[in-house]
Amino acid sequence: MRNTGCDLPSIDELGRDLLIVPVWRRAFSLVTPFVLVALFFALAAQGHWVAALTCPVLLSFLTYGSISHDLVHRTLGLPRWLNEIMLSLIELIAFRSGHAYRAVHLHHHAAFPADDDIEGAAARMPLWRALVEGIGLQARLWFFAMRRPGSHRRWAAAECAVTTLLFAGCIAAVPMTIAPLAYALLMIAGSWIFPVITAYIPHDASGPTDLMQTRLFRGKVLSWLAMEHLYHLEHHLYPAVPHHNWPALATRLDPLFDRAGLRPVKLLF
Repeated sequence: MRNTGCDLPSIDELGRDLLIVPVWRRAFSLVTPFVLVALFFALAAQGHWVAALTCPVLLSFLTYGSISHDLVHRTLGLPRWLNEIMLSLIELIAFRSGHAYRAVHLHHHAAFPADDDIEGAAARMPLWRALVEGIGLQARLWFFAMRRPGSHRRWAAAECAVTTLLFAGCIAAVPMTIAPLAYALLMIAGSWIFPVITAYIPHDASGPTDLMQTRLFRGKVLSWLAMEHLYHLEHHLYPAVPHHNWPALATRLDPLFDRAGLRPVKLLF
């Protein structure tokens, strides 16, 4: 049972419109990762490397932070078979296992701040250690997922094999073009920052309740910098709400947070 220190309103009380994702938003979410990959290679082929480098950065941020994240929680309203395929494909183009991600992330929701919560471990570390934690994290997530029973293991095993083949193909292509290997290395290195972004910054493992174990973020500057993604507390409380509706969820929860005495983190204003 969730330990919040106060009574949480149900999703019916907050409004079930928070669970709705318009068709156009759903399509945009699913297409964006592949557009960014294509754009990287198109820009790289033209020699526009600085512009090309922004594509893997955006891809890492948008997939792990929201698009793949919605697929992990199955909040986009897709048929189950399509949801599983898209989770696998979108994470594969980022050289990650989508189903290992799901196994670890759902455990994080259920167990934080337990010692076996791999995803949330960085919340208990100093910054330098959280930065180091990202190196090899994806392999640890995969091994964690494979040790837990469930149908996700077949997906994760296949995703590991495909990722290995993709990376081998990128190396084999080097005599013709460096672009595939550059893309692969950028995506792999980009995942090293995840422990800082998803655990160290948003969480406080010493908090006595769920409301205090995840920081509350507000302010226009942070919203702009994080592209409306800094709603980690709201997500932990209501994981069924897709990322498109996090800002609306936050607005409806603000009176509750005020009554609970939570002080939001802001940057300037």
